[in-house]
Amino acid sequence: MNKKTIKDVNIQDKRVIIRVDFNVPLDDHGAITDDRRITAALPTIQYALKEGASKVILMSHLGRPKGAGFEAALSLKPVALRLEQFIKEKVAFFNDCIGPTVKEAITKSKERVILLENLRFHKAEEKNDPAFAKELASLADVYVNDAFGTAHRAHASTVGITAYLPSVAGFLIEKELRYLGRAINNPKRPLVVILGGVKVSDKIALIKNLIPKANSIIIGGGMAYTFLKAQGISIGNSKLEKDKIDTARELMEQAQKAGVELALTKDFVITRSFDSDDCKVSDTIPDGWESLDIGPKTREYYKKILSRAKTVVWNGPLGVFEREAYMQGTKDIAQYLASLKDVTIVVGGGDSAAAVAKFGLEDKMTHISTGGGASLEFLEGKVLPGIAALQDKQEQACAK
Repeated sequence: MNKKTIKDVNIQDKRVIIRVDFNVPLDDHGAITDDRRITAALPTIQYALKEGASKVILMSHLGRPKGAGFEAALSLKPVALRLEQFIKEKVAFFNDCIGPTVKEAITKSKERVILLENLRFHKAEEKNDPAFAKELASLADVYVNDAFGTAHRAHASTVGITAYLPSVAGFLIEKELRYLGRAINNPKRPLVVILGGVKVSDKIALIKNLIPKANSIIIGGGMAYTFLKAQGISIGNSKLEKDKIDTARELMEQAQKAGVELALTKDFVITRSFDSDDCKVSDTIPDGWESLDIGPKTREYYKKILSRAKTVVWNGPLGVFEREAYMQGTKDIAQYLASLKDVTIVVGGGDSAAAVAKFGLEDKMTHISTGGGASLEFLEGKVLPGIAALQDKQEQACAK
């Protein structure tokens, strides 16, 4: 990573504004059900406090507000209360993120840590409005982006603000880029990639980018059936993207030419109705049936491939893991990965991360990305705007 981090700038007696990803899940009563995104930001927050920042100002979005002002159900106030428990000091919470009232409140605040209200209560945030970005920048002396989950979005709080402040990465972004980058660009080999999820269309760019890099690519989940159809295999009523059959065939041909093993499902957990848990294992998918998980033969086949790996990148579940009847494939592979020794295992966020959490295996993986969409785009080889906007290490930080 050639971007400056918070360690590369002097923050003593400075106001530091940090873009964090506090987009945590809430239940129907507004209670936080998973606080991992809060804990992921703690190293950067605590470092800023330790290094003597006069104020640590945190900003984030939560959910998908309409952008027309305050929405009680999407307020970040519960996050402020949870954050206090982790940092063991009071967190000031303001009911907006810009404006003279907020600026004055920051100046008068006795608390060192401040959390601003949901950025996306303002439409200007997602529009990357320069005036809005300048207002955010006016609150501080140094900007730190530590929200990898939004680094693929060119918003005011991820890109626009960098035009007005010295801008560096936090420790979470540094960690994400280190693990994801090394796994793809400089892995210990063999490199095995596991790809799942529903749509081939979501993963075309990813597969194209990985074919020259991977030794083996395992394909499961709903996207596998389009590949099977391209091989002339009957898939019954299983998930199919008809307009991507030729694309799937081309990808298989590219993998073959590159000498990359592309592994597909050999047996299936099938049902007559997606809504039914009445299912059975089968080597085929008859007409009127659909497959919602990989079968035991496939699980053993995938494990054999994974047994040779030194680096594994996993993006997307292998079945409908949210339901007990169809979770076994994803669970079995996750447990097998957890048992491997001396293997780097990088989980690419989103549903993959949710599956690993569901099975209680987080601490068995080398790294679990906090950004579903961001990690996918990074693995596709795309430039992430929120990272690109930060200062390179060779640059001299300009004064505010």
